[in-house]
Amino acid sequence: MKKYYPENYLINTVENKNILSSRAAIKEAYYSGRVLEARATVCDKDHNLHVDLGVMKGIIPRDEGAIGIDDGSVRDIAIISRVNKPVVCRIIDFKTDEKGEVYAVLSRKSVQQDCMREYISCLVPGCVIDATVTHMESFGVFADIGAGISALMPIDSISVSRIPHPSARFSPGQKIKAVVKAIDESGRITLSYKELLGTWEENAADFAPGETVPGIVRSVERYGIFVELRPNLAGLAEYVPGVVPGQHASVYIKNLIPERMKIKLIIVDSFDAEYPNDAVKYYNESDFIDHWVYSPESCSKKIETVFSPYQLTEDAI
Repeated sequence: MKKYYPENYLINTVENKNILSSRAAIKEAYYSGRVLEARATVCDKDHNLHVDLGVMKGIIPRDEGAIGIDDGSVRDIAIISRVNKPVVCRIIDFKTDEKGEVYAVLSRKSVQQDCMREYISCLVPGCVIDATVTHMESFGVFADIGAGISALMPIDSISVSRIPHPSARFSPGQKIKAVVKAIDESGRITLSYKELLGTWEENAADFAPGETVPGIVRSVERYGIFVELRPNLAGLAEYVPGVVPGQHASVYIKNLIPERMKIKLIIVDSFDAEYPNDAVKYYNESDFIDHWVYSPESCSKKIETVFSPYQLTEDAI
């Protein structure tokens, strides 16, 4: 399986920079069909994408902008939204403009077609892949999984700790790891993330009774307040008036109860603040996961994800 990366992975590599600094190297890239990456500068009125190739100009004709543009299954926003961002492309011709200057005719679609055939079509549920967050909706995250091809990560697959919106975890352009969760009959891929963020025991190992630690209020209920300590770990504190979801908090850890998958907390203080998200800690470093169990062995409730090319099941969390 040939590896393809999301856009913005190649642009600053030594090889890519060297090609864009030499007309001779660009000509060789044309003959070899090499995949390049460069910044799109303008989308003209005909929705042709103009690209800065360093030593010369490049143009991606509208129909070469993305898979599905020519038949209308993909909207032109897929092209327009690339302005001022890196795009993958391949040189398919050279032409001369009205000023007599030579420019390269580029295709992004051909790179995407190769990516679909040589990489994405080979993925199965459980594959751990590189992805880049492109945009977010209330129901989930869209991520580039290769050459600008998008996949959806539903909000309930982002973390065990429930969040009000994907922006609580991600920002556009963020490079992440993700797990292929499912593939439908048309080849569209659904992603997951929480399986990379550790089990209950792995997360709880960073905490001990008697400590006072930071957290984020995620839910306020009549019977208590849920405070997130890690993306895959939350505890329950007694109800305190005036606390609202989204606030930061300092919480005292009363007890850790693995057999019940519970953490008992006391809210010392809660307040409004804007802190940057902590660096992501991935507990899984393999390229494939076939089975993930979140719950401790001592817990009667089993929470797991089973990845299979033939069947995918997941207990509700």
